[in-house]
Amino acid sequence: MDEEVLQQELAQLQGVYNMVAEFLVEYSFQILGALIIFLLGLWLAGKAHRVVAAQLARHNVDVTLAGFISNLVRILVILMMAIIALGKLGISVAPFIAALGAMALGAGLALQGMLSNYAAGVTIILTRPFVVGNTVKVQGVCGVIKEINLSMTILTNEEGEEISIPNKHIVGEILHNSFQYMLVETSIGISYGDDPEQAVQCLRAVLSAIPEVANEPAPQIGIDNFADSAIEIGVRYWVPTPNYYEVKFSTNLALFNALKDQGINIPFPQREVRMLAQ
Repeated sequence: MDEEVLQQELAQLQGVYNMVAEFLVEYSFQILGALIIFLLGLWLAGKAHRVVAAQLARHNVDVTLAGFISNLVRILVILMMAIIALGKLGISVAPFIAALGAMALGAGLALQGMLSNYAAGVTIILTRPFVVGNTVKVQGVCGVIKEINLSMTILTNEEGEEISIPNKHIVGEILHNSFQYMLVETSIGISYGDDPEQAVQCLRAVLSAIPEVANEPAPQIGIDNFADSAIEIGVRYWVPTPNYYEVKFSTNLALFNALKDQGINIPFPQREVRMLAQ
């Protein structure tokens, strides 16, 4: 009985061996060809990746975008060669491509917001409306650009807070870029009995003596308005963004003290009221 079972198992093994041998004899060249095509595809993908990366680096394309494009090229070459290898084996790739397209469509609909952020990130990196270190104001927030990713842009403010803005909320919006500076605008009222030219020269001398105040663009000082009780002197100057408020507050104090030392009066708001007797 045992010998009969052994004979059956040997027969089954012989059948499997014959089937494998027939398969290898019939399809060995196709398998070898598909393997060679796929290995060649891996080599071409690596070569294309290096060539594209070198060209992008030569044209000073952003590192993040260069890595994204070169990796995308490598993946596309590998996919193309894999499809050719499957065709060499006699496997129809049409259903596979259709299924892959359906999966890509579903993933695109599910990740619509994320993909729009990536598309906006590519636009930002290509058009360069700002770079790291610039001061921008967008969507009601203002800060220094710390990092530009494909999905979002990270800003920092004077308090050290990090503000992450999805890139789709930047592209197509009104963007203010003051580079490394921020504008300070203020107005100081002086008495109508004082000389406005003297006040302007005094304020200009104060600003020129403060190292943090930018020389280019130069500060702007002049008569801004004629109010009820004062001549309003408008003052505009640029300061580094990281210490905007610190410089603004200390500069305001210096301007006040300089006018005081020059004997220029800053009048209290006042209004003359006349009562008519009946």
